[in-house]
Order: sequence, then C-alpha cells, then structure tokens
Amino acid sequence: MSGSSPMAAKLLANVYPRVPDFYSLINEQCNVVSEAMEALVEFMGGDASKADTIAALEKKGDEVKNHSMYVLNKSFATPMDREDIYRAITSIDTILHYANTTIQEMGYFKLAPDQYMMDMARILSEGTDALKLGFAKLGSNPAMAEDDALAVRKSERNVEKAYRKALTILFQPDQHVMHIQQSKESSMEGRVMGRVTEIFKRRELYRHLSNAGDQVAKAGAVLHDIVVQVS
Repeated sequence: MSGSSPMAAKLLANVYPRVPDFYSLINEQCNVVSEAMEALVEFMGGDASKADTIAALEKKGDEVKNHSMYVLNKSFATPMDREDIYRAITSIDTILHYANTTIQEMGYFKLAPDQYMMDMARILSEGTDALKLGFAKLGSNPAMAEDDALAVRKSERNVEKAYRKALTILFQPDQHVMHIQQSKESSMEGRVMGRVTEIFKRRELYRHLSNAGDQVAKAGAVLHDIVVQVS
C-alpha cells in the first residue's frame, strides 16, 4: 500500500490521540500579559492612550484563555499535569485582569500616576517578561526556565519593597500640611478632607499594584512546579 487509508488514520488517531501544543497556547498568553504590562508602564509615564491598549489586550487575553480552556477540556493527553496547565492559564489571566483594573480604579478615583506607581508597574513588567521567557523554554529546555521562575518571584519581593516605600512617603505629615495650605478649597475642613481622601485613594492604588505582584508570584510558582515536573 502506498499510504494509510482514512479509516486507518482515524483508528490510529483514536489509539494515539494528538497532544495539543499547550506550550504555544501558554506562550501566547504570556506574550499578551507582557505587552499589557509594558503598556501599563507607558500609561504611568503619562501616555493616557495606553488605557485603551490595555483594555483591548485584556479582551484578547480572555479569548486566548477561553480557547486554551476549551482545548484542555477536550484533550485526552497533555504534555504536563492537567492541573498545572489549568493553574498556568488562570494565573496568567489574573495578572492581565489586574493590569486593566488598575487603569479602571485610577479612572474611578480620578488619580494621576505618580513615581511610585511607575516604579511598581516597571517591576511588574520585569516580572511578566521573566515569566514569558520561562514558559517559552519549557518546550525545548525546561531546566533553564528555573532561573526565570526565580526572577519572577524576585520581582514580587521588589514590588513589595516599592509598595512599602510608597506608603512611607504617603503617610509623612509634612507634605500634606503643605498641600492643605496651597489648596483652593475655601474652608479648612474641606482642605483637610480633600487631602485625607487623596491619601486613601493613593493607598488603595498602591495596594492594588502590590496585589498584582502577588499574582505574578503565583504564576512564577506554577512555572517552577512545571519545571520540576518536566525537566
């Protein structure tokens, strides 16, 4: 026979089902979240148009996640533990969600970016870049991805340091006295309440970015678990 018949091919496919390329699917998610975090850095640097970019990337990320979940649910065989694939898909998607909700909260609170938000966004971007590099190595050289997993976890620690530094500055009383004195609000009560409100709004944004760092660390932990499993 010069080749296999369609029936034989179908029987072989049932006995030896094709393993979906989950490495590529997860890599696509990582590319989207890395791009979103780069856009977040640019937004914090003053480019307000990046808000729309991040919103569009979150929508794209949802489509990639949903497709990956569909493939996972339909697949008979996987190149790694199914639970780890699920954790990778969901943890990466959560990071992307945090990027967009950061922009949304800033809009709700009518907050302008500051240097501390920029610092945390830049560290988060470094973490997601390391995550992208690590997951990209799993299909060919998984042992080398451990260094990237370590870099991801380090980024979370650096975000936490930046968060605590931001809080230290935010709760220094001297600068707030100056802002109250310079306020155009006619009453002292209005000036004080306006400044107190500003403090709590910024504290909430700093906390939100710190929580995003926690989510990056969770994705890094998944990367580490997969490295241990497949290398």
